[in-house]
Amino acid sequence: MSEQSEVQEPLLPITFPLHGTQLIEASAGTGKTFTLAALYLRLVLGHGEERAFQRPLLPPEILVVTFTEAATEELRERIRDRLADAARTFADPDATADDPVLAQLLADYAEPELRQQSAQRLDAAAQWMDEAAIYTIHGFCNRMLKQHAFDSGSLFSLELQEDASEEQLQAARDYWRNIISRFPVSAANQLQSEGLGNPDTLLKEARPLLGLKEADPDALPDSVQKWLTETDPQAELDRLARQQLADALPDFVYWVRGAQDNKWLNGNSYRAKSVPAMLKVLKRYANGEGLREKDYDTLFKFSEDGLKLTKSGQEHRPNFDFCKTLDRVMAGRANTRLPRTDLLAHVAAWIDRRVDQVRRQTATLGFDDMLTRLRDALGGANGERLAAVIREQFPVALIDEFQDTDPVQYGIFSALYENQPDTGWFMIGDPKQAIYAFRGADVFTYLKARKATEGNHHTLGKNFRSAHAMVTAVNELFTYSDETFGDVFRMQQTGNPFPFKKVASQGRKEALEIDGKKKAGITLWVEDRDKAVSAGQYRAQMAERCATEITHLLNGAEKGETGFRKGDQFRPLHPNDIAILVRDRTEARAIRDALMARSVRSVYLSDQDSVFAQPEAADLLLILQACAHPESDSRVRTALACASLDMAYVELDAINQDEVRWEHMVEQFHAYRQQWQQQGVLPMLRNLLMDFHVPVRLSQSLDGERALTNLLHLAELLQQVATQLDGEQALIRYLDETVEQQNNSSKESILRLESDDDRVKVITIHKSKGLEYPLVYLPFICSFRPADKSKPPLRFHDDDRLHVSLEPDADDERKADEERLAEDMRLLYVALTRACHTCTLGIAPYVKGNGKVNQLERSAVGRLLFGEGVENEKLTRALLAISSDAVTVTAPPESNDEHYLPAEQTLTLLPAQLPPKHSRQPWWIASYSALKQVQETLAPADPRSDQLAEQPDQDTTPEQQPLPGTIHAFPRGAAPGTLLHDFLEQAANQNFVATLEAPEDFEIALDEKLQARGWQDFSAVIRQWWKSTLRTGLPLAQGQVSLHQMQQYVPEMEFMLPAHQVSVAELDQQIRQHIHPTLPRPRLEADTLNGMLKGFIDLVFEHEGKYYVLDYKSNWLGVDDSAYTADAMTRAILDKRYEVQYVLYLLALHRLLKNRLGEHYDPELHLGGAVYVFLRGMQGPAAGTVFDRPDTALIESLDAMFGGEE
Repeated sequence: MSEQSEVQEPLLPITFPLHGTQLIEASAGTGKTFTLAALYLRLVLGHGEERAFQRPLLPPEILVVTFTEAATEELRERIRDRLADAARTFADPDATADDPVLAQLLADYAEPELRQQSAQRLDAAAQWMDEAAIYTIHGFCNRMLKQHAFDSGSLFSLELQEDASEEQLQAARDYWRNIISRFPVSAANQLQSEGLGNPDTLLKEARPLLGLKEADPDALPDSVQKWLTETDPQAELDRLARQQLADALPDFVYWVRGAQDNKWLNGNSYRAKSVPAMLKVLKRYANGEGLREKDYDTLFKFSEDGLKLTKSGQEHRPNFDFCKTLDRVMAGRANTRLPRTDLLAHVAAWIDRRVDQVRRQTATLGFDDMLTRLRDALGGANGERLAAVIREQFPVALIDEFQDTDPVQYGIFSALYENQPDTGWFMIGDPKQAIYAFRGADVFTYLKARKATEGNHHTLGKNFRSAHAMVTAVNELFTYSDETFGDVFRMQQTGNPFPFKKVASQGRKEALEIDGKKKAGITLWVEDRDKAVSAGQYRAQMAERCATEITHLLNGAEKGETGFRKGDQFRPLHPNDIAILVRDRTEARAIRDALMARSVRSVYLSDQDSVFAQPEAADLLLILQACAHPESDSRVRTALACASLDMAYVELDAINQDEVRWEHMVEQFHAYRQQWQQQGVLPMLRNLLMDFHVPVRLSQSLDGERALTNLLHLAELLQQVATQLDGEQALIRYLDETVEQQNNSSKESILRLESDDDRVKVITIHKSKGLEYPLVYLPFICSFRPADKSKPPLRFHDDDRLHVSLEPDADDERKADEERLAEDMRLLYVALTRACHTCTLGIAPYVKGNGKVNQLERSAVGRLLFGEGVENEKLTRALLAISSDAVTVTAPPESNDEHYLPAEQTLTLLPAQLPPKHSRQPWWIASYSALKQVQETLAPADPRSDQLAEQPDQDTTPEQQPLPGTIHAFPRGAAPGTLLHDFLEQAANQNFVATLEAPEDFEIALDEKLQARGWQDFSAVIRQWWKSTLRTGLPLAQGQVSLHQMQQYVPEMEFMLPAHQVSVAELDQQIRQHIHPTLPRPRLEADTLNGMLKGFIDLVFEHEGKYYVLDYKSNWLGVDDSAYTADAMTRAILDKRYEVQYVLYLLALHRLLKNRLGEHYDPELHLGGAVYVFLRGMQGPAAGTVFDRPDTALIESLDAMFGGEE
């Protein structure tokens, strides 16, 4: 059956066959995730009779693979929700369902007993989703290598090496030492002249071929060996020509200049302006310098055969020996030309093997190794057994986003599931959205899978994302192009592997209205011009016009003229309803600048620049230099004048003219240096930013949040680096070098998102895939990047096999550009289908360079709309021929200076929000959010703001009131609790023993703080309480210790704990298993931590060689001491999840001790445990203390988890 004639079965989730190998093609917005969750639900139930899998499955048995961590989490939650919703529905005997899948399942499980059994199974599956086998492709392969180490030939413990650049460079050096160093001198010289004169350049040129295995690493290619044998004679000839030229150079230069004056030289070959440069090439050749390939073309023009003379010049032909020798040099070069591609293929294969050898010896692996090692293991001696074990573990596999697969990934799953009985392998994807070739994704591999599954194809044919007009517009344009010009997706295979197929539309309940009228699905902005516009002109003009349009719409929304109508309700358009899709940062900058000029805030969601390349990094360097040298007036003045502090010139001048204010400023910078030395650079910079009101100042500008986010990001990065450097000057030097070179390309240094709150979103088309936006603009959609043979390598496919050309010719360029255009067409499809209501495209007679004839046929949108091309002045006429109710053709709006003027916001007093019963405590806080919140409330930064918050205590009845004059009667809540903490912190800073022995000053300060808060009546109670607290023995695992007996301790120790994609659910599960596993407690919300976990430990102390963390808790548990039993305090700890807090504290302490003690550190010996002191229960039966020492296994497991090793 041909691809063209094949009838694909519309997919119905309720009847889809849950066995065998099946391919599901899901066009954009057709409910792929909904369908996947429905199939998962059926697999759990064992639904479908002859279309069912052979037995019901549980989450750990159903393999779901996708390509990003974010997608795995989304799938996990969507499936969990689907299972939970189905469980609730099945548990209700009277339930009905609007969801057609669930409604049919209810009908198929109508018997009450069967329905209850199904409800229990679904609920168990929902609870089990934390252990569901939902992985990225790399995560799956890594787990299989570790879990089946024997069969896969892997080690049990493998360290992930994310960056292979250092290993590859070392391998390149090994290649140079082992291979290149043995080449003849003449060959080495030729490598030098070819730009391959050292290991670094060798690796750079070979990098595109890494992983392709296009050569045998054990033997040099025949072409290279032949070249080596012929280079010596050629080199001797070359030396002779150089020597002859050197001897005759003055005479020859004299002849050339005379030939110019007498017009003996051909004017086309020897232009007057070019001759001086040509003579410089001769001089370099005579001096023995290396030449570029084009320099040899110049040499040829002065050889006996290459010299072109006029008729009058023929009588004056020069008679120089080197001219004749150059003829022989040029003839020999054709035979001794470096086989560059073959050599580099060998270099790449050799480096690949060496890196693999080193990694196996050092028990490390990279991301690609995870895939290749599993593939190789499945094809190895134990491959069949390994495949059988994995199939038994996962009898069914659902592979999401399968259009982004590659030959290695397809090979893995083919080896596991293809033609295997009693299994299910469901591939889900859309070849029209295969846009990640630059990451290695290979649409040709998808087509191979498509052919292999012929007869088992299914389609999702209804769009649930977009309005009717939007779906109709996309259908019309692609159908028109496919039928008129043919092969819209440019695949060049017989029968067109995936001709465009229309999809139906579910429609949306709300409609977009502009001035009371509905908007067309697609709007084409177009102008006829006599002359084509260059890339720069097109970008600048379309940015201005797009920004003008958006500003007009937003101002219309403020007047109630633009928005979304749903029945009788109308919601005005907001800035964050709008997305502008671009190809790169240059386009993003153009549109963002145009929007900013009109007071429209935007955010770039695809920024991959380094924060060290931003102006705030240079400002921070000035600030740090001033803080390190406060005695230098010039440094302090320079720091004060930097843009990031945003001080007005008037203010700067006032400080400069007022001696008292200047002295105060210098003292302030002295204090910053002291804080830097004592607490670190991050607390110091945070304090400085608050002192200078930087958040408030920057919030007044359109890009202020961007600047503040950069400052805080830089401060956190510097804090991390500071732990590895010695002193302030070393940190300043590091920042100076990094800003100068902008060479920090780590993931941590990539710009963070400032905020997308009520802003126009600017995002690359690649990153927008999978997302949706009410309004989409494609102002620069005519731009394209053609393949260029002068910029190798070029990639294309020959007979469905990837080919990388390092020395491309015109035919290679044509093939590569055809594939580039095909992928651009898929990018265009992705871009158009992001829109829910409308999409606007900027069309112009676009040309690369300065030509007059447009090159629209080389762009995807031009090929879609015009086929092989259209004349500049006929654009509008051509587009009007395909316009309809769904597709509108119009001129773009004229650019103007209208600014966005949002209505003044008024504050409305709302009822106080009550926290959820079991809300997760905010111990993971983004630095910007925390700082912004503190600044807006005009409160000083609380160093404990990132700790687990203590919840309000329960109210008591009159009969339960505590006795007056006791600590139990002291007010409850956050403020009193903070005050008790502060008293003990102050006592620790002054030394516990010294405070007890000379309490006068301490108690004066205590009374002042109580009086300031109106609690002076509790003075005697608090005086007695703090002394008793310092003397009370705190139970440990063995013995006890009181605060005043501690010899070594650090109060308020700050920690910063890096978290690399840590699953909160997995963290929660591990803590539950190790700490009071039989006792109930609230669950933590499912989330992923990725960043820096920051906090302060009330006290870290050493006692008898062990190190402990101690935390004060002011929780009120009852009216007297008897309420503070061990069981009551343990229940309070679990109810408020303090055990999560102290486990993380111990993890931070574990890492600190491991770093400080090095090889002498033994957690069993040195890590003491956690002491939690309930400050109101110190006289209770358990001395108000709960002690716990979690298993070392838990701490080490979390250490690995936070390090990204699990």
